[in-house]
Amino acid sequence: MSFNDPRVPDDKEPYIFQINDTPGHISFTGEVSRALRGSDGAIILVDALEGVMTQTETNIRLAVGKELCKPVLFINKVDRLISELKLSPKDTYAKIDEITKQVNELIKKVRPEGEDFSDWGVDFAKNSVAVGSAKHGWGFTYQILKDKGLTPLTVFEKYTEGDINWLRENLPLDEPMLRMVVDHLPDPVTAAKYRLPHIWGGDLNSELGKALQKSDPKGPLYGMITKIFLDPKRNYQPTLIGRVFSGTFDQSDTVYLITGHEKQRVKRLGVMEITDILDIPQVPAGNLFALYGFMCPSGETFMSAEDLPKEKEEIDRLPSFEKISYACEAVVSRSIKPHDPQDLAKLGDVVQRWIQADPTAEFRRNVESGEYILSGIDPLQIEILVKRINNLVKIDVGEPIIVYREKINKRSKEIYTKSTNTHNRILLYVEPVDEKTHKLLESGKITQYMNEKDRAVLFREEAGWDAKEARRIIDIYNGNLLVNGASGLQRFDRIKNDLISAYRDWVSECIIAKEPAMGIKATFTDLVIHEDPRHTQYAQTASMTFSALSIATLQADAHLYEPIQKIDVKTPQGTEGGVLAIINKHRGQVNNVIPEGEYVRVQGQLPAAELIGIADEIRGTTQGRAFFGYEFKGFEKVPASLEEDLILEIRRRKGMPETMPSADSWLRFLYKKT
Repeated sequence: MSFNDPRVPDDKEPYIFQINDTPGHISFTGEVSRALRGSDGAIILVDALEGVMTQTETNIRLAVGKELCKPVLFINKVDRLISELKLSPKDTYAKIDEITKQVNELIKKVRPEGEDFSDWGVDFAKNSVAVGSAKHGWGFTYQILKDKGLTPLTVFEKYTEGDINWLRENLPLDEPMLRMVVDHLPDPVTAAKYRLPHIWGGDLNSELGKALQKSDPKGPLYGMITKIFLDPKRNYQPTLIGRVFSGTFDQSDTVYLITGHEKQRVKRLGVMEITDILDIPQVPAGNLFALYGFMCPSGETFMSAEDLPKEKEEIDRLPSFEKISYACEAVVSRSIKPHDPQDLAKLGDVVQRWIQADPTAEFRRNVESGEYILSGIDPLQIEILVKRINNLVKIDVGEPIIVYREKINKRSKEIYTKSTNTHNRILLYVEPVDEKTHKLLESGKITQYMNEKDRAVLFREEAGWDAKEARRIIDIYNGNLLVNGASGLQRFDRIKNDLISAYRDWVSECIIAKEPAMGIKATFTDLVIHEDPRHTQYAQTASMTFSALSIATLQADAHLYEPIQKIDVKTPQGTEGGVLAIINKHRGQVNNVIPEGEYVRVQGQLPAAELIGIADEIRGTTQGRAFFGYEFKGFEKVPASLEEDLILEIRRRKGMPETMPSADSWLRFLYKKT
């Protein structure tokens, strides 16, 4: 968008705005995180009626704390305070002041340390807060009122007279929004100085590091894909949207995808104009771009294929942008299968495309039932994905199911098992991942795709690992680790990939109820591999690995953990009793009850399993007058009184034996030294 500032009539050079618009709902928190990576500033929008809610806090934490996007504030729906709640001018000002104060407290809590960030607050007197009504098209900052010789009372008078058109014509909403961006939010060059060291893990003193910190259009090409747009008007062909952080992206470029380890040709380059690509031959650093020609997951880092190092080791060490931080996990799933069984392969391709567009969702194939299991943040996200998939291939969908985790609480003994054909053996033990390591994995600071030496340094320096052990990690998968604790192994390279595949298959469907494992560190201390490759195929590797992991895990005090959601309900005074009763009835816990004028704010937490249908109950008890939001908190152990029944119920649903799991099923694989 091009903008000529009317305050500087002689200025011939317009401002160019590139805007990432994101939904605020928890189901779309992935969209918010990815959009912020491509942005330098953020307009935080707060509903004047709802005030600061859980999702506001989440988005401020993501924008200011995680992605270092400088904020300004727009308080929307002020018309409802005046015409619905009939608040006096004094009470309206107090409400706006309170929202501003709460937003500032959150910004202060999460903003980075240092002089660059000391002025990262919002202030009506300094024109970094605008108030207004998007629906009625008006808004103002303090300076705009002053310039036009108006006061806030003017707004109340016009609502009394019913003259909303006057407000729209004399206080148009675009003016305060654009002024706030121009006056308070940074340009790409200014923002690059402090953002790049935070979002890129490479050498800041290298040629590339210096170019990135200057957002230099003459530097080496380096950028990131932040969004994939699957356009229904073009048969859901992907348009990749991202940002150039260094160099100039040319329409003739071939790029190298650093995580995907592949080269790709650009067929068409430009910028997005709503849902269309506006062709542009070159896009310099600091700008968003749109391209057409290939598919890759959002979050991918790319560079010019011409700058690719010659040596494989150097290619493996290429630094990517830091993993985007999401404020959620996939905790709800639904089974989907094609209405026509012949569409099974097509369904796999379609689902894969949507998952690449939204990595907060996950899917896997259940080999036994032939179904795909689609997992997401909440039922709404799954519902939207299901609709999108159904547009391309007709599917039958199961009921929403909560995804649990299986965790261990102590170290097991060493378990020695043999393969089905008895020619191969593995000796291993399992133990829980320690808290510091868990945080490194959860935050995405450490990933499987990192260079092994760099990864080992992080494990050693930030989680206290032994340097030798840190270099012997052979797989990191969904918060679980596989470590080679053996020495002098023969023929290990032949089965290494099969061992990793077996480990991943096992942690994806663990032992208690075939739910995903979390925080399991498995270390093998011996491995005997038969010299004849015919006796070392995947089935043999998997049989000894599955049996050893299963027996060890059952020894290690394994339990089922359930996802917990924080809930935040703002309800009219006098209706909070019904809300408290609903939370308590659903195994919830109330943490805070805070009076806020005519509303009461109830904050608590409850299991995700209890969230299904709770929205209707809250609406019912408050006559639809409550506002509520929720946010993923983490996983907690299922209460002992419910655990066994829940495990048996899950096993029944999955067609497993309706008995508690036992090591007896695997004893035939135990290897006994003679």
